[in-house]
Amino acid sequence: MAERVVLSREEEILVVTIVNPPVNALSPGIPEAIDAAIASAGEDPSIHAVIMIGHGTTFICGADIKELQKLAHGEEPGGVPLRDVLDRIELCPVPVTCAIHGSALGGGLELAQACHYRVATAGSQVGQPEVKIGIIPGAAGTQRLPRLVGLRLAAEMCASGRMVKMKEAAEAGFFDWVVGGDLLEGAVAFTRERLAEGDEPLRTRDRPVPDLDAPGIKEDLARLRDKTRRRSRGAVAPGIAIDAVEAAATTSFEEGCALEARLFEGCLNSDECRAMIHVFFGERQVRKIPDIPRETETIPISQVAVVGAGTMGGGITMAYVDAGFPVILKEASQDELEKGLDRIRKNYEVSIQRGRLTPDQVSERMNRISGTTDYGMFQEADLVVEAVFEGLDLKREVFSELAEVTRPGTILASNTSTLDIDAIAESTGQPEMVIGHHFFSPANVMRLLEIVRGRETSKSVIATSMAIAKRLGKVGVLVGNCRGFVGNRMFGPYMREAQFLLEEGSSVEFVDSTMVEFGMAMGPLAVGDLAGLDVGWRIRKEFWDTQPEGARRQTVADRLCEMGRFGQKTSSGWYRYEKDGRKGVHDPTVTELIDQCAREAGIQTRDIGVEEVIERTLYSLANEGARILSEGHAMRASDIDIIYLNGYGFPSCQGGPMWYADRIGLGRVLGRIKEFEAVHGSNWAPAPLLEELASTGQTFSGWSSG
Repeated sequence: MAERVVLSREEEILVVTIVNPPVNALSPGIPEAIDAAIASAGEDPSIHAVIMIGHGTTFICGADIKELQKLAHGEEPGGVPLRDVLDRIELCPVPVTCAIHGSALGGGLELAQACHYRVATAGSQVGQPEVKIGIIPGAAGTQRLPRLVGLRLAAEMCASGRMVKMKEAAEAGFFDWVVGGDLLEGAVAFTRERLAEGDEPLRTRDRPVPDLDAPGIKEDLARLRDKTRRRSRGAVAPGIAIDAVEAAATTSFEEGCALEARLFEGCLNSDECRAMIHVFFGERQVRKIPDIPRETETIPISQVAVVGAGTMGGGITMAYVDAGFPVILKEASQDELEKGLDRIRKNYEVSIQRGRLTPDQVSERMNRISGTTDYGMFQEADLVVEAVFEGLDLKREVFSELAEVTRPGTILASNTSTLDIDAIAESTGQPEMVIGHHFFSPANVMRLLEIVRGRETSKSVIATSMAIAKRLGKVGVLVGNCRGFVGNRMFGPYMREAQFLLEEGSSVEFVDSTMVEFGMAMGPLAVGDLAGLDVGWRIRKEFWDTQPEGARRQTVADRLCEMGRFGQKTSSGWYRYEKDGRKGVHDPTVTELIDQCAREAGIQTRDIGVEEVIERTLYSLANEGARILSEGHAMRASDIDIIYLNGYGFPSCQGGPMWYADRIGLGRVLGRIKEFEAVHGSNWAPAPLLEELASTGQTFSGWSSG
């Protein structure tokens, strides 16, 4: 590890530089090399102090997640435990100064806490993001951090994983000095000042224990626990992190560290941790497309145009202007254009009210939008995103027009959520430039961008689309062209089962609350109301003739639409919405309609429990996902999981629908699906890939089409 931990001297000061690009992770061997450097400093009388610093653009951004993955799956740890290395840093007889630039995260921040002093540049940030992979700090971070910044901030940082800017951390007491110029020069000057004043090493463990009985502390921690329970969506690590931090105020440092170690080991060996590590790597894996090399040439994008200023078009426009792109926004009439621009402006005003943007920033964003009712400026566009009404004939008409008004080489992207990209591309005469960019509502907020590959879409258009997703701050996932693509194709069976459960005896509130308790961001029926029940109704009517023979139809949902109950937009759907509220309330009319439909269909109602609601909804997702995998419309099971985590509110602590099925066991999942098929018919026919994998003891995550 000599080349990754570089030792140098500033006369009497030993400088230990971590060189492990890109983020200086604490990979195997690095903690041991740091340990050896600290030991030599303590034994060499010519060394009066030590400075720890990171090479490149950052300090240390945590542990090597690959090593944590091995530990989470039961492999024996190797090397010296990081907590032991940090103890020896803290007990070093000469002062150790940590010099931070960029980010100090996870184990990197724990290392900084073990040093005697901390200096930083103005643009640095710190964080304990371990909960994002289902664990808590495990190298005394929950015990040292509250001694440096207090219980409130330490608990909030460890429970949320939030990044904290240098200014906030300094005000809380974490930093001893802010360096204005060169970081190493500033750290050397600071350290020499400490030496000149004869300061003894200031050990964090010896700092005053946070006072749990100080005014408001217990109440603040209680509020944080409640907020964490509501936001963690089934994850347990955030609550455990608060417990560990609170122990810093109620036990000795050694006892607190022992408790943290036990809690850390429990988290590390949990399904939650394994699922969230799967998610961590899954989000990085989606960027890798086997037939699109990294060196594939991309198309420069300077000017974007959006067709349609409705809810989706406006959100897409905001996503681009937020990322710094100028946007030409077209509507069919001036009145509709003004409505769209006003909607965008009001959305930005909310951001001002919440302190996320300043009025000047909003003005700058609005000035990037050029509204128009014709195609006059479209020759300037490098990328056009169509966001008109979801109808194939209309979209084909728009794309035919775009082919005439844009220059050759312009990317033409459709925001369609279900329609055939190849059928749309045929109307352009240049199908190689056509691709699907399926944004999720609200498009300026949701992280997912389903990128739909047409039969003739060029590799450069695909590579450019993946790069654009990254520039927009979104997770771009490449999928194949089929009805509904990946996300919505799977969402159909999910919604189908949620609705059939109602006809069989469950209630709207019970189905939704069960799935929210499982960890979903919203219940399926509430999601339907939010998205608009008429959207699914139109799709079902268009594709009724493609349903399997004898398949049961979603009668109640269709009847609601026939009544004009489209969800929040009409103040009634599965729920009733009062005074333009977003929180639905029980509506007896819906209960009566469900009962009527069940009687007409001859369905005998019964008591339905939590387990069946979860199985019927989630196993339907996995079964359809298996079909999608075998057909090649998703490259990997993890791609499906990432789609559901970022676009459909699936809880990250459960890993995604395919990972969840793997954890339950594909044999067990298949067994239940066959039982459902025997009772409910052809809708539940098992996917051949599921049968194959279950029979051979394999998993979705381990399967490869190659």
